[in-house]
Amino acid sequence: MKLWREFSKGFFKENAVFVLLLGMCPTLAVTGSAINGLGMGLATTSVLVGSNLVIALLKRWIPDKVRIPVFIVIIASFVTIIDLSMAAYLPDLHKALGIFIPLIVVNCIILGRAEAFASKHGALESMIDGLGMGLGFAFALTLLGSVREILGAGSVFGWSFLPEGSTTILLFILSPGAFITLGFLIALINVIRRRFA
Repeated sequence: MKLWREFSKGFFKENAVFVLLLGMCPTLAVTGSAINGLGMGLATTSVLVGSNLVIALLKRWIPDKVRIPVFIVIIASFVTIIDLSMAAYLPDLHKALGIFIPLIVVNCIILGRAEAFASKHGALESMIDGLGMGLGFAFALTLLGSVREILGAGSVFGWSFLPEGSTTILLFILSPGAFITLGFLIALINVIRRRFA
């Protein structure tokens, strides 16, 4: 039950995008489509799980004075692995996400979970926390990307469901559409959270 609570808080209680408003740079920049949002979310999840595990295993041997630099080196190692793997096996997605993959290193969600959770808990709990927070982040990016793609292109995950020549609202694919969609989704999530809290 305790592990389920750790896992599920990333989706509802402490969702990085809709509740804590963390990681806004990649959230707004890469969610022009559902596949980009999902790809960025899963890349971040992989880094979160891996870095949380390593930090939880090494926490007793990391001196307090160099804690943050060590965390960043560990996170950067996982980001490099993900970056090179995506470049090799998913080149189109890697090209679409561009600079935002290396910028996962400085994503405050990852460093925040390392500092607030992984450095104080065991390996299994830290992995579950990373998985829950990461999948919650991936859910938020995928939802945001799906809404923007549906409204802006009449498709989702590249699958078009509107007849040829149908009108779409191009604004939602562009940068202002990211802010508008995120604002409405945050409002909707807040209404749902208040109703079921």
